[in-house]
Amino acid sequence: MPREYNSVIEVKGPLIVVEGVKGVMYGEVVDIKRGDGKILHGQVLDAMENLAVIQVFEGTSGLDTKNTSVKFLGETMKIDVSPDMLGRIFDGAGRPIDGKPVIAPEKRIDINGLPMNPSARQFPRDFVQTGISTIDGMNTLVRGQKLPIFSGSGLTHNRLAAQIAKQAKVLGEGESFAVVFAAMGITAEEAHFFKSEFESSGALQKIVMFQNLADDPAIERIITPR
Repeated sequence: MPREYNSVIEVKGPLIVVEGVKGVMYGEVVDIKRGDGKILHGQVLDAMENLAVIQVFEGTSGLDTKNTSVKFLGETMKIDVSPDMLGRIFDGAGRPIDGKPVIAPEKRIDINGLPMNPSARQFPRDFVQTGISTIDGMNTLVRGQKLPIFSGSGLTHNRLAAQIAKQAKVLGEGESFAVVFAAMGITAEEAHFFKSEFESSGALQKIVMFQNLADDPAIERIITPR
């Protein structure tokens, strides 16, 4: 159940501290109302006996301790999902940034996913072919698996990531397959590269892309749907 407080005691960097709170949980999302009426969004980073530390997604510019109210929404971060997400580009928080309309959601799910029961998990058996021999032969992927790519400066990690996303497929006639592509902390040039690569190859139609630019809120890199 939402609870609203007008007890902000500190604004520091991207954080605000609220006192006198009760029943607040880690990761809970909040709405923050500035003195001019604008609504910002945030997430609880730390919850103590009567204090809550909140990260403000859009930054704390315009916030103060006298005219700011905070509404705790009683839930963790969720995202709207639908097959209409295919071919779309979103920011790290799941908001469309491709100039197209907001999707009509079929359901709303927690970005952290659900707890997994190992004994009930379906055995992974659908081989994902990337077309890159070192991955297909030595680090084989299966449907539903995550593939993090870490690299040093100056290496061709962007080209490799784009190649995997464009070429990945599940072998078998009529097999449906989609790629969720998340690029965090990238430059505008890199974002343009990925978009151009996916659009020119036609691969964007099977991709859901989340991107967070280097000058976007850093918290979005943490809340990107898993």
